[in-house]
Amino acid sequence: MEKQQRVFVAGHTGMVGSAVVRQLQSSGYQNLLLRDRQQIDLTRQRAVEELFASEQIDFVIIAAAKVGGIEANRTYQADFLYQNLVIATNIIHAAFEAKVEKLLFLGSACIYPRICQQPIKETALLSGPLEATNEGYAIAKIAGLKLTEMFNRQYGARFISAMPTNLYGENDNFHPTGSHVIPGMMRRFHEAKTTGLKEVTVWGDGSPRREFLHVDDLAAGLFTLMMKYDSPDTINVGCGEDCTIAELATMMKEVTGFTGEIIFDATKPGGTPHRRLSVEKIFELGWRPRVALREGLTQVYQWACQTKVFDKAAAAR
Repeated sequence: MEKQQRVFVAGHTGMVGSAVVRQLQSSGYQNLLLRDRQQIDLTRQRAVEELFASEQIDFVIIAAAKVGGIEANRTYQADFLYQNLVIATNIIHAAFEAKVEKLLFLGSACIYPRICQQPIKETALLSGPLEATNEGYAIAKIAGLKLTEMFNRQYGARFISAMPTNLYGENDNFHPTGSHVIPGMMRRFHEAKTTGLKEVTVWGDGSPRREFLHVDDLAAGLFTLMMKYDSPDTINVGCGEDCTIAELATMMKEVTGFTGEIIFDATKPGGTPHRRLSVEKIFELGWRPRVALREGLTQVYQWACQTKVFDKAAAAR
């Protein structure tokens, strides 16, 4: 991947895409093709085909996706399935037709079966039933990574897929109903502190275990894969460490400065009981995460306060 070559980052305004852009630019890549939702609708096949026909694209990183937390995923299953499916198929097929040199598709750790031996190896994919609350999203992501695999195996295309663990970082979604666990929890603790509430309620009983990776570490990992990995087999990207939701809540309380109590609502879904990825394969390529969870949470909270994202999230209610 020479520095003068054209790299299309699909979804560059999102948390993952913006981190990928920062990583590429800091590594000397300036010939980036970036299109937001107003410029191109990635769910429209003709629009995507015209983009690839009109632009000289050498490399593609697909970070575009419709994402959300437990409540959004379980409520809008059809939307998550359809939009993520067509985004994946449109870009992957158009990239193949345009003969791009290499493509990287991002899956998600939630596509693994609900119950898995820990840590989860890449071979666990399709070995058991999915978590019901995000089945639509998971099926779409599985289809995308399998499509990259089949193009790689059948045609020898340098199409690869990566399976990130739970992510957090700058430009995350803090929406009251559409956010993932870290931004959603951070927003609730911040609002409780600033409004003087005495307690914060966390969904579930606090026992599920999760692994969290800072998005800048992910971007560095993806850059490593673009440089060093060509296998059709998907590869995990995680830190190899996890914590309970209860431990995360305690950490979040300390980071935000909330002084009240934490209440766990066991009547609400907590999602998959345990999810931690096996990361031996990517570690063998020389990549390691650098941002510890507490350090990362502190950085994100400071960024969120400075950019007033909590005010924007409150306005979206």
